[in-house]
Amino acid sequence: MIHKQFFHTLVKERKLQIVEPNADIGKAYISRALESLSSAKTLLHAGNLKDSVALSYYSMYHSVLALLFCVGVKCENHTAAIILLKELFEIDNAQISRAKKERVDKQYYVDFTITHQEVSHAIQIAEEFIAQNKRTIDQLNHINAEDIRRSAAKLLGVKFK
Repeated sequence: MIHKQFFHTLVKERKLQIVEPNADIGKAYISRALESLSSAKTLLHAGNLKDSVALSYYSMYHSVLALLFCVGVKCENHTAAIILLKELFEIDNAQISRAKKERVDKQYYVDFTITHQEVSHAIQIAEEFIAQNKRTIDQLNHINAEDIRRSAAKLLGVKFK
């Protein structure tokens, strides 16, 4: 697997771990996702487009963390979380990957233009992405959550408890 060394490094640094599934932490991350989404909308209306883009991405990222915690995966790396979304849940990660790139571009560089319409569209995508992840969480049951956790352990090259 192409990500094997990357995951191995993160596991060694304890930035990627198999943990007990925790629905409460999952709910907390969904709340955080919705707060970030709300802030993105407020910033859009205030005309602060760059920060609105950043919070749109973070709302999506927090919903991924929620999904991972619900199956017992703790991940402290954005790229790894995005990869795991596709590998473990077979959820297309193209939208969050684009959102991450836009967030980086808008936070760290000054030579760009962005429109109100583009940011509004980013927020709409984030809303749909969060809703999809919430549906996936709602559909999880103990059996398939354990299967996903087992798959994660195998993918990361760690023992499953």
